[in-house]
Amino acid sequence: MPPPKQQEAAPVEPLPVPSFPAIESFIERASAEEIQALFNPIKQGLEALKGPKVDQGKKVQAALASAEELLGILLETRERLIEESKGSKGRR
Repeated sequence: MPPPKQQEAAPVEPLPVPSFPAIESFIERASAEEIQALFNPIKQGLEALKGPKVDQGKKVQAALASAEELLGILLETRERLIEESKGSKGRR
């Protein structure tokens, strides 16, 4: 009996890299105050919800808190990288 033929693996294409230029440019220049100014009107609008939409608003508030935390981490990372790059230039 002949050995079974192995199927050739189809070439795997890399996944597309998502690009969000508006968010990227905002993060590159935004300060913590600008982020607060961005989120505050949304938070106020969510607090004003009444009736059956309150439950949905709570879920959105939780997601908003996560997004705000992530942006804070990105800002801290950006500041740390800027400081490290300035420190490495002085050593040369």
